[in-house]
Amino acid sequence: MRPVRDHMRVVVQGGGRRRRRPGLAGVLWGAAELTVTVGVVVLLLVVHQVWWTNRQALAAAHEQVRELERDWAGSAGSSPAPELLTPSSSSTPSASPSSSRPVSSSSSASPSASAERSAPPAQDSAYGVLRIPRIGVVVPIAQGVDKRAVLDRGYVGHYPGTAQPGAEGNFALAGHRNTHGEPFRYINRLRAGDELTVEVRGQRYTYEVGKVLAETSERDTGVIAPVPRSTVRPDYGYGGPGAYITLTTCTPEYTSRYRLVVWGTLKR
Repeated sequence: MRPVRDHMRVVVQGGGRRRRRPGLAGVLWGAAELTVTVGVVVLLLVVHQVWWTNRQALAAAHEQVRELERDWAGSAGSSPAPELLTPSSSSTPSASPSSSRPVSSSSSASPSASAERSAPPAQDSAYGVLRIPRIGVVVPIAQGVDKRAVLDRGYVGHYPGTAQPGAEGNFALAGHRNTHGEPFRYINRLRAGDELTVEVRGQRYTYEVGKVLAETSERDTGVIAPVPRSTVRPDYGYGGPGAYITLTTCTPEYTSRYRLVVWGTLKR
């Protein structure tokens, strides 16, 4: 005789759909999910802008320096270094309207002629190298201050109409302080006596930092005048002719509200 087996039925509950959240709770939950999603997208955009584009521009700028140095080494002794243009008294420094980084310019800053005229470097092309040993900067110098064509490539831009390296007048440069290679990020750390060197094919010019203007208006065209002196803060600047260099960038960091200015004079 076979034993009788008891059969037990197991009942499983909860296999259906979850009940919908109440109306207000569902809306809040959806809003929270959307906020998190938007936050992640914004964070990725910030990382791309601040970190990735910075690395790209820095690498490209360093490669441009190496290309210039190879070109100079290859042509050494084959032909004399070309004369650089020193603008005439009718020249006017001008910044491209597409660039928010440089100091805006006007006809109040017109450099004086002091050297033989010749063909200027090609617009937006790199033709020199700026070295700032104190802060470890080695960066190409390009003609012009257009944001996309020059500054966003990690270069520093030479204000059109200002003097060329080593010439009488004011050799004025603009560069990004943040993102796109940020070559001028730490120029606020420069102090009187620090050296800046500018190298152009076959020539090297050494300047010595003299003065720093921590903050001025973007419309302060006096800082890039042939004899640089702030029109906003007249106590800052120089009083007589000379061979000057000017570095300009935005301040405070991650804004473009004001300009930070560093001045130097050519070492004889």
